[in-house]
Amino acid sequence: MLQKIPAGLGRALQNMRHGPDELASGVPAFENVPEVIGLTSPAFATDGGMPARFTDDGEGISPPLEWVGVPPEAEALVLMIEDMDSPTPKPLVHAILADLPPRDGGLPEGALPGSDHVHENETLGMGRNSFLRRAYLPPDPPRGHGPHRYAFQLFALDSVPEFRAVPGRRALLEALEGHVIARGLLIGTYERR
Repeated sequence: MLQKIPAGLGRALQNMRHGPDELASGVPAFENVPEVIGLTSPAFATDGGMPARFTDDGEGISPPLEWVGVPPEAEALVLMIEDMDSPTPKPLVHAILADLPPRDGGLPEGALPGSDHVHENETLGMGRNSFLRRAYLPPDPPRGHGPHRYAFQLFALDSVPEFRAVPGRRALLEALEGHVIARGLLIGTYERR
């Protein structure tokens, strides 16, 4: 969708970026939560370029993720993927997964349902992305906007969050407040020229 924005407009919006302070993991409620979960991907290095296959320019599938260091007292794990460089009012949410087992583990490549093939039984535990879909929204930065940083954020909680409806960003952040005991962060980049 954003690939249709002209490169000139992308260049004009280059200074419109949120940065790490606007991410879910950057909100003041989480600033004293230790970042002790090691979150990595076998597909790209920390702060490295994401292969196009995981973006809207490729297959649009979710990348593989691995994590270690989940505290034994954790009752739940939540994953949120955000674009901290999106020229939008808040960081663009690419996925929310709210029902991960509270232990070391990971997700294989393509584990998150994509927008093109969402089936209700595949969306269990998925929250709503910024396009209000219960799916992985592949990176799709505007041409000419420069590199975008995609934050894969993992939160370990001391209780299982309860939601009245499928959560979006705001509902998730409200549910996390006061319950995050550890967190992990992986940044991948992608640029459309």
